[in-house]
Amino acid sequence: MESSVHYIELSKNPIRFDAVSQLTNVFFDDSNKQIFAVRSGGATGVVVKGPTEDKVISFCMSDRGGAIRSIKFSPDNQVLAVQRRENSVEFICFQGDQPQLQNVIVHQVKALVYGFVWVHNRECALICNSGVEIFTVIPEKNQVKSIKTMSMSIKWFAWCSEANIAVLCTTDSQNSLIPVLIKQKSITKLPKLELGNSTREIQESKVTLGQIYGVMAVLILQPSSSGMIEVEVYLLNGPGLAPRKCHVLRLGLVGRFAINTVDNLIVVHHQASATSLLFDISLSGEVVNDVTYHTPITAGRSVRPFALKLPSLLPDGQILQCELYSTNWVLFQPNIVIDAKLGCMWYLHLDIETLCTLISDRIRLTEFLLQRVNGKSALLKVLRQLVCEQYNGSFLPVLETIFNKINTVYASWVQIQLQNQMAQPSNVKTTPRLLVPPKVLIEQIDMHSQVFQSIAEKPQCETILLLYLQSLCKHNIAAQEEFSKMLIDELIRNKSFDTLRRLVEYSLLMESKAIACYLLSHSNEDCAVSQVALNMLNKIKANEIVIEVLLGQGKVVDALRLAINTTELERISARKFLEAAQKSKNDITFYSVFKFFQMRNMKQHGSMDFLKNEQCYEFVQHYNNLYNNTSTVHSP
Repeated sequence: MESSVHYIELSKNPIRFDAVSQLTNVFFDDSNKQIFAVRSGGATGVVVKGPTEDKVISFCMSDRGGAIRSIKFSPDNQVLAVQRRENSVEFICFQGDQPQLQNVIVHQVKALVYGFVWVHNRECALICNSGVEIFTVIPEKNQVKSIKTMSMSIKWFAWCSEANIAVLCTTDSQNSLIPVLIKQKSITKLPKLELGNSTREIQESKVTLGQIYGVMAVLILQPSSSGMIEVEVYLLNGPGLAPRKCHVLRLGLVGRFAINTVDNLIVVHHQASATSLLFDISLSGEVVNDVTYHTPITAGRSVRPFALKLPSLLPDGQILQCELYSTNWVLFQPNIVIDAKLGCMWYLHLDIETLCTLISDRIRLTEFLLQRVNGKSALLKVLRQLVCEQYNGSFLPVLETIFNKINTVYASWVQIQLQNQMAQPSNVKTTPRLLVPPKVLIEQIDMHSQVFQSIAEKPQCETILLLYLQSLCKHNIAAQEEFSKMLIDELIRNKSFDTLRRLVEYSLLMESKAIACYLLSHSNEDCAVSQVALNMLNKIKANEIVIEVLLGQGKVVDALRLAINTTELERISARKFLEAAQKSKNDITFYSVFKFFQMRNMKQHGSMDFLKNEQCYEFVQHYNNLYNNTSTVHSP
């Protein structure tokens, strides 16, 4: 594979902002995903952009002395928090998108403020060297009110806005970190994260927080016994459970690293080699003492080169080739790359199509794609290639495993839907609980239309369809109409009538009038197909259709016997059966049917004659001609 292949790329339209200069400072709020370009301490303007290019707030504020250390909007963008000094934070209320500079609220503490985070529109948390404090900003009273405090000696902290969790490094121990859940009006200390017997003090720059597969994760860069750097992954598995080292990512490199998370994948950037390594903790790896050791999904590669169009008087503008893995790059979670000197903020994206070409193990690729947000179309394409290009007998076990992995997800989704339907009482009008489907859900209709149609009437089609049906049965998933019809077509085309009969006998195909009639439409292929159709109709008790089929086959007595067993006598149409008996050109059959209806007439209205509305005059005549009889038709 050529080195020009890239599986990670920067967003095509970066958010542009005023670059860092002697007059301009740049700040980023990872909670709101907003970037602040502050000129002259705000006196000559502040421009806020993000999380998209079209979201822009511009305003001026007074320079109250002291360089700005941090600046963040409340979630509703109506209160701006600014830290200029090490022991205070000031709050500026907004009317619309403009600040009310006459009422600046200053909150001062007797501690060293490391930083602050917004936990609600009017609630902010300060993390200081002496602990954590939550307070409410009250604009109408021009004051703040303390709500909750937690005392603790803190060296530094890291914040995960997705989970509202801060990880604190305390002065009490260098071998542990303390996660704290900070929410509205509450601070909850969680079980500590034990780092083992390491003698090295963990540095803030080595710790990254994020959510992976819905679980809060603490990622720590650590040297291994071989001297190479590894990433230890601690998961906060649930309330009351201590964070545990569950995974280790083997980088096989030394030097400076930075980490992003993209679509539940961990992306480790290595500056010296200008490459990025991709890890998926959902995939299997080497397990040692309940810890799974992972190697990269594929060889490390560079981020795709990015060219930036610069303003110019020339019609075509100027094109600047951006320096990748620049020393000016700063990474934020989950997938943000900022070059403050260039004035660009990108989102990092995966190129799924390229990754599919780099992962040769198709089973592992299936496991990988089933977990990706945009993995469905890529996985269907992989399946098409498998059944079309790489088919051979020895490849069937691989295909079987892939079908089982797809249908495991499919079966779980079907089960959830059934449980949701059963939970809704039929006599109570309630809104069903919103169901969130899995990231990649491949149903039978997808397989039929986008995979199996590509091999219709090819030699391998029947075998592959039966393999898929076997997987459906294994997962207790009923075959649907379109798939059943396609399998019927292939079995009939290949004259596999015994297989067709067994599938119907064991109810492995969809059982419906539509499928039975579809089988009947192919009855001219072989009498076995007609019998299979009748077997299915009998199983689903479609007696009216069975009677019509038997009459069409000239089996009038069998049809009449079934009608007698399933229909009230007065509702049986004498004309229909007599007409079929006459067409059979079997006098004994006609005689038997005619005599049956004569006896029925006697039982119903005391005469063997037919009622006029039964329209049986021609059959009476036929009987009289055969046997010189004088039967008649009565008026009703």
